Amino acid sequence: MRARRAATVVLSSGLLIAASPFAATSAQAAPAVPTISAKGAFLMEYGNGKVAYGKGANVRRQMASTTKLVTAATVLTSPNLNLNRKITIKKTYTDYVIQKGGSSAQLKVGDVLTVRQLLSGLMLPSGCDAAYALAEAFGTGSTTAARTKSFIANMNRKATALGLKNTKFDSFDGISQAGQNYTTPSDLAKLARHAYSNPTFRDVVKAPKYVAVATASNGKKRTYTWYNTNKLLGSYSGATGMKTGTGTAAGPCLVFAATRNGKTYIGVALNGPDRFKDAAKLLDYGFKSTTAKTMQLRSLPAGAQQD
Repeated sequence: MRARRAATVVLSSGLLIAASPFAATSAQAAPAVPTISAKGAFLMEYGNGKVAYGKGANVRRQMASTTKLVTAATVLTSPNLNLNRKITIKKTYTDYVIQKGGSSAQLKVGDVLTVRQLLSGLMLPSGCDAAYALAEAFGTGSTTAARTKSFIANMNRKATALGLKNTKFDSFDGISQAGQNYTTPSDLAKLARHAYSNPTFRDVVKAPKYVAVATASNGKKRTYTWYNTNKLLGSYSGATGMKTGTGTAAGPCLVFAATRNGKTYIGVALNGPDRFKDAAKLLDYGFKSTTAKTMQLRSLPAGAQQD
């Protein structure tokens, strides 16, 4: 008897899968490809990089504050990194946040925080002031402008080293100066996978809340309490991070990760009005679950930063 040929099925997401002639039963039981609000999205297995879903996967888009995951990754892969290094907060950083109307970790001029603390101030409340402080501290040059410029150059070198041809940064925080801060869903997922391989990064982004005790300019202690703007944490079973972002050009964005039964998925939703539900639907698609149907998003405390 002649063997039957496997068919190639084109999903609405644009992915190609090979359908075995003997897989009809399992195919019928497989979850439907999700319909999501995001204009661009991507889902991949963390362990092997296997693509599970793509929508506009290679279309360039603004990424808003999801840029900060690359800011964090650039810091964490810097030579001779010392997470306990102390950085003094300058008026330049706080003025910048006011001028740009950016999200803030509410840092106070003259306070001294460690690199580790600033990473949480960067990733949880999406502090542009924390991003500025880290960019200057880890850049090189004789002026603030030169140091931040060199740091952004390092961010771009990281994208190049990872083979990402559709990603460019013109800022350290996602507040684009000339619209030259862009990526694609597939590129951003690869960047996220790179960042997620760092244990300190994973520790930072999984926390729903972080309390930092800093030294104030008067020598006394000041306590900062930051809440993670990623509402998927504590709402979707297994969620482990990563970063939100919102901008006029970018729209609502989210880079996310979740682990169940030893398998981790990393995903991206760019310009997604319902980004958290989008993420839950995509993760359900990967895990073959139905969590999104009943998920209730956690609420952030009154006064907490939104992003």
